[in-house]
Amino acid sequence: MSSTERFDVIVVGGGHAGVEACWAAAKLGCKTALLTMDVEAVARMSCNPAIGGTAKGQMVREIDALGGLMGLTADEAGIQFRLLHRSQGPAVWAPRAQADRKRYHQAVLSRLRELENLKILTETAEQILLDTSSRKVIGIGCASGRQYRCRALILTPGTFLRGLIHLGSQQWPAGRIDEKPAEKLGESLERIGLSLSRLKTGTPPRLDAATIDFDSLEAQPGDEEPVPFSFISPGITQEQVQCWISWTNSRTHQIIRSSLDRAPLYTGQISAIGPRYCPSIETKIVRFADKARHQVFLEPEGLDTDWIYCNGLSTSLPRDVQEQMVHSVPGLEQARILRHGYAIEYDFVLPQQLQPNLEVKSISGLFLAGQINGTSGYEEAAGQGLLAGINAARQIAGAESISLSRDQAYIGVLIDDLVTKGTDEPYRMFTSRAEFRLCLRSDNADQRLTPLGRKIGLVDDRRWEIFSAKQESIKQLSEMLSSRRHARGSCLDLLRRPDFSLEQLRRILPALAEADFSAEVFEAVRIAARYAGYIERQDRQVERFRKLEGKRIPANFDYASMPHLRAEARERLSAVAPLSLGQAARIPGINPADIAVLMIQQKLSAHTEPDRPAREI
Repeated sequence: MSSTERFDVIVVGGGHAGVEACWAAAKLGCKTALLTMDVEAVARMSCNPAIGGTAKGQMVREIDALGGLMGLTADEAGIQFRLLHRSQGPAVWAPRAQADRKRYHQAVLSRLRELENLKILTETAEQILLDTSSRKVIGIGCASGRQYRCRALILTPGTFLRGLIHLGSQQWPAGRIDEKPAEKLGESLERIGLSLSRLKTGTPPRLDAATIDFDSLEAQPGDEEPVPFSFISPGITQEQVQCWISWTNSRTHQIIRSSLDRAPLYTGQISAIGPRYCPSIETKIVRFADKARHQVFLEPEGLDTDWIYCNGLSTSLPRDVQEQMVHSVPGLEQARILRHGYAIEYDFVLPQQLQPNLEVKSISGLFLAGQINGTSGYEEAAGQGLLAGINAARQIAGAESISLSRDQAYIGVLIDDLVTKGTDEPYRMFTSRAEFRLCLRSDNADQRLTPLGRKIGLVDDRRWEIFSAKQESIKQLSEMLSSRRHARGSCLDLLRRPDFSLEQLRRILPALAEADFSAEVFEAVRIAARYAGYIERQDRQVERFRKLEGKRIPANFDYASMPHLRAEARERLSAVAPLSLGQAARIPGINPADIAVLMIQQKLSAHTEPDRPAREI
């Protein structure tokens, strides 16, 4: 094999994790290479071309607040924007956008090509190159015969690791439909000592819009005033489209039930575990047998295409069964299937083998991000990719790595869950996973993370100026409302009333009509006022959480030497190697008595070994 170029950081895979990793590493000054099998597949939305949604929208805001890419490109390519759960509290408000698949890819690729430090190479990665004496990454070998040297390697292969597609009784190796899998890369991961397992995901049929009876369907329009993802987007000006809703029925369910003996999920053809919270239609019919119908969302894949995504009909049933199933759904009686649904099995690395900075514990300089860590979804992948890119660049610069805590970001919850608890199914983020979700709102992601992004070096001057101006406006408005009295208290107190509008406030306080406060600033002040009591209560919970997180466990702590720990506790603690008592308490199978033993040991160690180094969180 011939030796070629040298880079600071090499990213393998051009999906949503890979592009954020490239963006971060290159912006932070590293000479970076992106290795992808196909440049035209960069940032491809292989499933639904949509960004955001419940908890996912919060993560997109966090990516944006840190200086990442996804929010900006989603705003450029979005064709229907909706702020979900408006009728509920702000902790669950979630921006979502249906995107134009082609425009999204083009927007991402255009921004990547503007980066001076990034080189995009068409290569198939096959072999991880290590310095065996130091267990440090030194490069990657490719199918072309070329080797590329690097100081840090970030793997983001998505579903390509020994990917296997299932469509009825048919199965063939692929990373996505019509795309070759990465067979040898998975083998290379095993050779260097990592433990892998298998997961499964799937996708629904795509339909020809010209053959759908939209008049018989329930229309689902977007918001009249679209809310952007990015805190620096000036607004959404492009054309917006409608989506539609239909439902399965008893005939649909009977077609599926009568064909389960041909369904790969029930014949034993597929052995890997699929996503519990986004199951195939055949799984829904079996698991929820008492339900008379299931919702089907019909969502356009772009402005200049007739392809319609059938959200809710994910399946690997045979083609002829898919035809019958689709035609049984109201409005789809004459629909033509442009691409049948399919399932895909693929390898992933058990994520307890990672540190919170997403570096492999046993191999210096090797970072993993995205579905290779057991997650599902573009947003989960992008959040990991951004952190992996940041930490690879910081490692090269000799700086301390960055990890986000559970009280700081949904991305922190995601990574902590993975490295502490692991997963045996495709992990999907939900608001219920975040114990401090009232503090992790979509509206305040910039307050939580933009100062950190500035410190890291990803937040540029323009974003920082916009952020600083907004924070100053929030401060000025809060002070103005607190200082103005009313018969029932201060004007700020009035905002706590759910029936009190901003228009009413302007009538009471004419100075507001003259002040140049944006709707975003008003909303921030209103939320802070209305939920002050709840936020203060959660702040106290956060403080207790931080105290436990602050009790660090020494590096290479020998749990096996602690006779008062249960055998199971010793085994689980040794496998995860938690950085703090807080993280130890979140490991499955660890109980309060185990934590009490660790606390006593920690106090003893503090007296007997005051200079013993501790891991940094």
